[in-house]
Amino acid sequence: MRDGPGGLELLLVRRTPAARFMAGHWVFPGGAVDPADGEGQAGLRAAALREMTEETGIELGTGAELVPLARWITPAQSPIRFDTWFYLAAAPAGVEARVDGVEIVDSRWLTPADALSAAAGGELVLALPTEKQLELLRESASAAVALADARGRVDAIRPIEPRIVGVGSEARIVLD
Repeated sequence: MRDGPGGLELLLVRRTPAARFMAGHWVFPGGAVDPADGEGQAGLRAAALREMTEETGIELGTGAELVPLARWITPAQSPIRFDTWFYLAAAPAGVEARVDGVEIVDSRWLTPADALSAAAGGELVLALPTEKQLELLRESASAAVALADARGRVDAIRPIEPRIVGVGSEARIVLD
């Protein structure tokens, strides 16, 4: 994230429409933990830094502060499951993303409000976890404020695992 002319801006990247999971969705940079990343929070953080570099060309460095924001687990009924942590990190000044053109095909720096508005208007497709994190960050006036707020909530982070109720066109996602 960074501070822009309109306040806090977050980097969103668009997954390729050919992806087998979340095709064409706008997401935060990230991905799976590789064995070389390690285990536990250290492995999760190493994966976050590696994936940021791979997907956007942005290097935060091993000493970068990554502040946990949330943890989401896909519903048990989902054919593809993930257990993911969202982290906040301040971007180096003046940095711009360079997408790989394979896994990630576009990127944008947007305020949370602009991203949510673009999604409501059909311009961006957001997954529920991404949308909820944007809603959470919408009131943060700056990167420093977002980081401070997240630091104050680290101990309160609990896994969010939505449920799917109903089937077919009647299926609904429920957050408890």
